[in-house]
This record gives sequence, C-alpha cells and structure tokens, in this order.
Amino acid sequence: MRKLFYMGLEPYEGRYTLQLEEWSRRTFQRRNIDWLSVPGTTIDNTKSIQVGQVLDAHGRSYFSMSQMMNLVQMMRNGEVTGEDVIFFEDMFQPGMESLPYIMDQIPAEDRPKVWIRCLAQAVDPDDFVHVWGMSKWMSLYEEMCNEFVTGVLASNEEMVAHMKIANWKAPIYNISGLAFDKLEVQLRVGEIKPWAERDNRIVFAARFDQEKQPDFFMDLAEKHEFVDGMKFAIVQGGPLRSNNPKYVERARELADRGVIEIFENQKKNDYYNILNSSKVLFNCALQDWTSNTVSEADALGCNVLFPAYRSFPEIFANCHERMYIPWSITDAFNKLGHLVQTPHRDIGKISDWTSATIDRYIDIMQGNGEQWRRDTNRYRDHVAETKY
Repeated sequence: MRKLFYMGLEPYEGRYTLQLEEWSRRTFQRRNIDWLSVPGTTIDNTKSIQVGQVLDAHGRSYFSMSQMMNLVQMMRNGEVTGEDVIFFEDMFQPGMESLPYIMDQIPAEDRPKVWIRCLAQAVDPDDFVHVWGMSKWMSLYEEMCNEFVTGVLASNEEMVAHMKIANWKAPIYNISGLAFDKLEVQLRVGEIKPWAERDNRIVFAARFDQEKQPDFFMDLAEKHEFVDGMKFAIVQGGPLRSNNPKYVERARELADRGVIEIFENQKKNDYYNILNSSKVLFNCALQDWTSNTVSEADALGCNVLFPAYRSFPEIFANCHERMYIPWSITDAFNKLGHLVQTPHRDIGKISDWTSATIDRYIDIMQGNGEQWRRDTNRYRDHVAETKY
C-alpha cells in the first residue's frame, strides 16, 4: 500500500463520527501510514441529525457526493494509483457507483484497491432500511459493491454470517470491533471516578428507535421503580426522537412520574461525564453490531449489560455475567442487581480489544491479516472463539 485515501464520515456532535477521523489519524500516524483524508462538504454547520436515522438523510448524501467529486478529481489527476487503497468508513456512499464506472475503463494496473466497511444495511433483517421500505434498492446497491470491491470489513462474526447468507462473493474479513480509541475517550474526562463515588445509575444510550427496543428498557425501569437506590436514565446526543413516536410519549410520561431521567442534547464530553458517574450501561437492541457505546462505557469504568444476542457474545468474550437472556426482564434485572453493586473484574478488556480495531484493518489492507478472512462455509466456527 503506497498511500491510503480515507473516505470518512461527516461529523455529528452526538455521534461517534465526530471522533472517528481523529481516532484513525492517531493510529495512522503511529503506524507511519501515508494517508490523505478526502474532504467533503457538510450541508450546514449544525453537526446534528435533522432527518432520518443513524446519519442525516440529506447530510449523508451531500457530504458523500462532495467527497466523491474530490476523489474522482484526484483519480483524474493521477494522484491515485494502482498501488493505493481507497477506504470507505461506510459501505453506503452516495456517488460510489462512479468508481466501477471509471475503473472498468482504465488499465487494470492503474486501478486502486477499494475496501469498504459494512455496518449493516439490507443484509440485516433488523436494520432501519427494512423499517422504511428501503431494502429493495439498497440490496441492489450492495450487489454493485459486491462486484467490484477488493474486500469488505465486517465488525463481527454474526455480520459475516449474514453476508454469507446474502451470497456475498467479495472477500470478507472480520475486524471484530468498531474503530475506537480508548485513550482519547479517557482524556476527555480527565480522571476515572472511583466506584464508590458513582451513582447507582443505569444508562440507556442507544438511539430511541424500535430496533433498539426502548420499550424493554422502560418496562425494566417501570417494573423496578421502587427498588432502593437504582436510577434509570435515557441519554441522547440530540433531542429525544424515534421512528415510533409512542416510545417518546411513554418516556416523557415516565420522566414526569420520576421513574426515569432524560438527558437530551448531550455533547460527547457531557455524555462521557454521565458515564463516568454511573455504574451500568444497559442495552437491549435487536440490531447493534458490536456498538461503540459498550467500548465507551467500558473505557470509563462502567459495567455493561447487554443481551446474549447477535454480536455481543463475541465482543463480551462469552461472559455470562454481563449478558442476559434476550427479552427476559427477570434475568436482566437479576444481572443488574449484581453489576450495580460491584465492578466486574474484566472492566477495561472490551475497550482494550476494540482500541486495536484500526490496527487490524490496516494489517488486512497491507496483506498481513489473513487470519481474519472468512472464505469457507465454516464461518460459524469462529463465533465461539474468545478473541481476548
């Protein structure tokens, strides 16, 4: 790899995209990678999601296509060569269809390698593209990617399984985590609070959309609202909003009754300070591939409790004490009772592992990560492996 052309994401105050390029820069610099962040133009200066989920519907399209214009110009000028790599942080990049159009018409030796990161989309039955009826055209977009990319980076073994079932032919590698930088996150709070100085607060920080099952968290809080000392909190990077308005209505009603607290419009440092004074981060998502929230909480000394479902057994190294039976409020509460009392002996190990994710994908792009390639139909063998 002569040079890495980095296709990052537009920054949002309440989302990991604000830090993603900085996390990558720090690792690229440490690894002495010659790289260039291909610039894009944001649609406005709000750094917030106005329409849609995950990323802003208009903002993602505007930023992506402006990025692609700059990349195409670089290719036309000869700045991108057949020895280079173009890396897309997200497989969904409006304007990407220009790449196979160009590359099929230039000499093979001049074609750069193209790597994409798969975060979900149509291969995932619980992704929001199915909620909004977008899956048919998204599947066609994925077929295009499947035809021309050098390789796909999946974040966990379960995602590999879904891609295999969807008949992906492009080489798939499991980088086993999302990009993360533990030290950068810890520096934002200054000092990790001792356990005894934390509130008995259980935090829900996922998007408030139906695939994250906020009803389950609210059921848990409502059923145990009179348990001494336990606090239940919803923390959001923007205003509390959902693809199902009934969740917001219920949350407001529970907050009025004092069952839960709602923290809205929290910038990253505000959110990190809440985690640094809480004891448990709770998750009940149907769809959450590894999740940056678990890395952030683990890095900041919080216990984490997630369902034994999808990617979580892998990222939790099959730790039964920090996973509950999916959809079982009884099991979830029993586990919470222990995790509110005592810091788990393995706090810090998840974030140590995910902090090496960028290193893993650099190794793969440099040809040194074949142990992460998943070509055979024995991909399920890797699910039970303890990776750390």
